[in-house]
Amino acid sequence: MNKRSLLQGGLAAAAFACIQFAMGAAVAQEYPTRTIRLIVPFPPGNASDVAARLISNKLHQRLGQPVVIENRPGGSGILGVQIVTAAEPDGHTLLVTSLSPMVLNPALFKALPYDPTRDLAPVALLGFTGMMFVARNDVPANNIAEAVALIKKNPAEFNSAHIGIGTLSQLSMEAFKLALGLKMVAVPYKGSGQALTDMMGGNVTFMFDAMTSANALVKGGKVKALAVSTSKRSIFSPETPTLRESGLSVLNDYDIAAWTALLAPGKTPKPIIDRLNKELQAILSEPETKQAFEVAFLEPYPPMSPDGFAAFMREELKKWDRIATETGVKGTL
Repeated sequence: MNKRSLLQGGLAAAAFACIQFAMGAAVAQEYPTRTIRLIVPFPPGNASDVAARLISNKLHQRLGQPVVIENRPGGSGILGVQIVTAAEPDGHTLLVTSLSPMVLNPALFKALPYDPTRDLAPVALLGFTGMMFVARNDVPANNIAEAVALIKKNPAEFNSAHIGIGTLSQLSMEAFKLALGLKMVAVPYKGSGQALTDMMGGNVTFMFDAMTSANALVKGGKVKALAVSTSKRSIFSPETPTLRESGLSVLNDYDIAAWTALLAPGKTPKPIIDRLNKELQAILSEPETKQAFEVAFLEPYPPMSPDGFAAFMREELKKWDRIATETGVKGTL
């Protein structure tokens, strides 16, 4: 190819890029043109539902179009996700979800009707809450190292509760046991309330539970918290150490959080994704929003671009695939 052809090719590519940029800018400027639907793949009251309700009115104010929330539970969040992946990728149908459909389902189920990295576009992380490692009050251990020593000495004396196969409650405990080589009978429950009631009644010993349900009982002296699962101490229980602070080197990389995020259909134009991210970062930085999120036990993530969120999700996918594979936990629908 001669220099003239190369020059012409370069000019054509530059012109095409300019056209694409101009079209993208126009799309972002016009967006949105009608009601925005926030699909929540869980029932009302779930953390994702709460987050959606906390941002919906703010999005309405900033975008100038109505924002409605549609709860579409079913199939471990699969039903709601499919509604979004099948929607027109124009930013008017969005997904507000927890980590379960995004990174747990791909690790737990062999065949999903969607691929989170292909069929969905990350927009923004909204917030997270840590898991608490709680124990019966009569257990003679006041920290993780002491609890581990007790379990290793006589594993038959101790058991653990969780709130269902494939839940973060179960997977957090299985990852903990795997790291430390612990053997404990796992007792499944249908919800945190029943499990914690049985713990207070002396029927189960340990449990990883969401701070939203466990923290009140810890504050009330009904059960005791030995650690939190996140890499840093929680703003909701700053006196409780992290698992990384246990002094057990195998827990140095332990970092599990129940996060909530907003995503769009996979082929949504980047200018719309960027616009939504910009508006959400502004909303999340408002003192009023921060206070409302804290009431809902949601801690903020540092501001993150869509690309940053995509990288975060890829790491989460790798982590949970490894945990599911190594622990042998499989999902059930």
